[in-house]
Amino acid sequence: MKFGLVYSDLLEHRLATPHLDKKGQDTLWETVFYEPETNERLHKALTFIYVMLKNEGDFSSLEHLDVDRIDYCSFGNSNPFRIRIINKFNDNYDYFYIKTADASRVYGLELEHLLSPNRISYYVDGDTLIEEHIAGIPGDMFINTFMNTKQTNKVRLAKEFVKFNERCFVRLLGDMRSYNYVLDITPDFDDVQYRIRAIDFDQQCYEGRKNLYLPQFFKENFPLVDLGMQLINEKTVQQYQAEERSLIARRLIASRYRLKDLIDCMEEDNISTPEKVKQLREDLAKHHQNDLFLKCENMGSILKLQLKSTLAKHIRKVRNI
Repeated sequence: MKFGLVYSDLLEHRLATPHLDKKGQDTLWETVFYEPETNERLHKALTFIYVMLKNEGDFSSLEHLDVDRIDYCSFGNSNPFRIRIINKFNDNYDYFYIKTADASRVYGLELEHLLSPNRISYYVDGDTLIEEHIAGIPGDMFINTFMNTKQTNKVRLAKEFVKFNERCFVRLLGDMRSYNYVLDITPDFDDVQYRIRAIDFDQQCYEGRKNLYLPQFFKENFPLVDLGMQLINEKTVQQYQAEERSLIARRLIASRYRLKDLIDCMEEDNISTPEKVKQLREDLAKHHQNDLFLKCENMGSILKLQLKSTLAKHIRKVRNI
């Protein structure tokens, strides 16, 4: 899509102040300010983008929407802008993000939409990526603040982490440290349900080490790993893994033509370094005891074989139902 606004336009700010949370703590985000003429132009373009992202172009809502705040994060490698849109009638607000686009992040968003239990909206305009806000409690905040409260159903939480770990490994989404995902908590009729949702996709099929695609190996996630070790036995872990693979297999079958086009594109693309491709194919060949991985020349072919190796049995079962 063409929006008349690109990522670099937002870098023209003249002033930035630290954005503090409700407790007065630094959030690592800065609220940025622009010259009046630039500010007016940006606000008009940003509200237009929000309507396209949420309403597919029903511009009747434009008159009561405005940009309340623009935040910038210099932490990490994506340096996103977070746009807060406010409804002028009732002060309700929502967010979306503007980032620099790269191949891994776009592939990651598309695979998230196709293979995960979540749907996600995004647009790309050249080197500019526009993403909807994914609601939830940041993983690091949840672990530090909420995980050990009486209200937390720790068994269900541990189960969801096992399933999230499996989703990441099957589709090769890397770097899922606690600050790269959120906890979506849904009240159920007798308790709560948890879903862990990735919010950063720039390490899709990029890293070389197999363990970097398994959230269980990041030290930031050790509290969740320890919880699972206390509450779930090995057979139950295997049950949850099989459940998740069956669900992914169903989604793969439903979107097989779109997924094939995507992986065909990935096989023609260069989204990682030769050293990382070599290391990952060797790690996965050893893990799956399948030397076909050693013949893979790029991340697209590795992902194709990874999906086949992890889901083939489940795809056959689903098709025979």
